[in-house]
Amino acid sequence: MKALILDGENVRQSAEYAEVAKAHEEGKHFWVELDERRAEATAFLENTLKIHPLAIEDVWNDVGLPKVEDFTDYVQVIIHGVREVDRASKALPVELAELDMLIGKNFIVTHAHDEKVCAIAPVQAEILRNARLLKKGPAWIAHAVMDRMVDEYVPLIDRFDDQIEQIELKILGSGSAKSDRSIIPKIIRIKRSLQMLRRTTIYQREILLRLARAEFDEIPRELVPFYRDVYDHFARVTELVDSYRELVTSLLEAHLSMQSNRTNEVMRRLTIISTIMLPLSVIAGVYGMNFERMPELKWAYGYPFALGLMAVVAISIVAWFKAKKWI
Repeated sequence: MKALILDGENVRQSAEYAEVAKAHEEGKHFWVELDERRAEATAFLENTLKIHPLAIEDVWNDVGLPKVEDFTDYVQVIIHGVREVDRASKALPVELAELDMLIGKNFIVTHAHDEKVCAIAPVQAEILRNARLLKKGPAWIAHAVMDRMVDEYVPLIDRFDDQIEQIELKILGSGSAKSDRSIIPKIIRIKRSLQMLRRTTIYQREILLRLARAEFDEIPRELVPFYRDVYDHFARVTELVDSYRELVTSLLEAHLSMQSNRTNEVMRRLTIISTIMLPLSVIAGVYGMNFERMPELKWAYGYPFALGLMAVVAISIVAWFKAKKWI
């Protein structure tokens, strides 16, 4: 546990629940960042901050979807940040990182289910440098954290754009079966990542909209425009996710269509070759029969005549195909 407590004009850090409880009794502003689940932390939430048991369960458990709920004396907010599993991966697999927040009149409690959530540490460092945010109140801290979490989506969305453009160029320039086999798994992985983001961002956008509408007493009126700005940025992210998801679907359809066209072209060429070879096979089959009384069997020019007949038939068929513009 890490707590930042406002003492007058200064901020002090603490790791003692008793010290935080005393600050709560005195009405001081403080921010508690919880780490792992412990009985002491649960007792602090339940007995000192009077947090509802269901809200406490949500804090410790991975809820999976964004959520906001008003408990009269505080607001529970569950939002998700995003992070890349493997930056070197060309298909850009991503994971969501849940962050739970309890926003009261004089306190804010946060718990990140993934230690790689990057929004917490910079805001804490800013408060330690300047206590301005903690002086203004917990809702301002929550806004700063949400704003940074939303900003984390932007470079990721930009990488999606780069990946989709690379795949598009590969599809247009693809000419080998090996490249075809490598494209489809990349498209599927990006499509799954975008689907996961879309499912989460739709709910999260609604939560930010409710915060931007000042539905909760814990959000001061003067802070509403700032929450509205966060909502506007995240709405743009949601629109991009939807747009890229549709684009990836179109790329997959285009790739499959081009594969089908290449297959049809190969089949067309094979059909033309088979059509040319069929009459030649008939001629060769006729002159390959070993009947004793065949007219050309003892003819001196029988072999050249058969080859010449094959050449004339083949050239005639090719000329006819060209006249029909089939080749």
